[in-house]
Amino acid sequence: MPERPAASLPDAVRGHWADRLAPAALRPYLRLARIERPIGWWLLLLPCWWSAALAAIAGGQPWPNPVHCLLFLIGAVAMRGAGCTYNDIVDRDLDTRVERTRGRPLPSGQVGLKGALAFLALQGLVGLAVLLRLNGFAIATGFASLGIVALYPFMKRFFWMPQIVLGLAFAWGALMGWAAAFGSLALPAFLLYAGSIAWVVGYDTIYALQDIEDDEIAGIKSSARFFGERVRAGVGLCYALALAFLMPAFALAGAGPAAFAGLALFAGHLAWQVARIDRSDGALALRLFRSNRDAGLVLFAGMTLDCLLRLA
Repeated sequence: MPERPAASLPDAVRGHWADRLAPAALRPYLRLARIERPIGWWLLLLPCWWSAALAAIAGGQPWPNPVHCLLFLIGAVAMRGAGCTYNDIVDRDLDTRVERTRGRPLPSGQVGLKGALAFLALQGLVGLAVLLRLNGFAIATGFASLGIVALYPFMKRFFWMPQIVLGLAFAWGALMGWAAAFGSLALPAFLLYAGSIAWVVGYDTIYALQDIEDDEIAGIKSSARFFGERVRAGVGLCYALALAFLMPAFALAGAGPAAFAGLALFAGHLAWQVARIDRSDGALALRLFRSNRDAGLVLFAGMTLDCLLRLA
């Protein structure tokens, strides 16, 4: 089967370096890891950075640990790629039934199953190398997430809210920054994790609006289908829950005005997303989904500024 250009995939970044500069033989594997769709690793990374910043606030540090933040960046890229590769291996038959996904490397024949499995192992080794640079408790915490990651691709077959399981996996970084800093977990980290889960469920519900018609035909379950005509209220509820958990997490960690200002801007961005949701507009759904990177960076900036102001 001839290779389908990545530009035909509606959620790919146009003109990404992976499609212009990478050797042709590597491009299908880079697409398998969603390298040309960086929003995924950003959204996996942000709870890690939030957790590192919250730990810095609680520990009276002038900034989040830069080594940890760099390790989390490398790990997020590797493990997001591994997760996508695993997801595509499991979903290779389902993906042929959905317009947005049938051009992916496995269902389109650009990558074979054995090649995908080898690539999955390689990415997993990179993630392991990163994890082993942390303390023993953080290493154990990281390994504890693997069961949830393994379970997620199967949930859309029988569970109406698979986004909850995605949230459990994608928000795990909200525990990692704290675990890496203190070698333990405490209530602020658990509250941050709960808030991050609700955030993931909200933004992935928006993302699922792109596939709602094909999902109905293929019998794939999603929170977008579950909420139906009330999807705006559903996403609004998820985002409200996120804020309800994040506020006490900040307070218990001893956050100051800058962190809460960042949280207020984050809340305003989430409210803007909810107001813009249009169940029939898939292109808008993709733009709103991607905007969560900016929302998350604003929150991280507020938390980091809160740390820096302690130096004054």
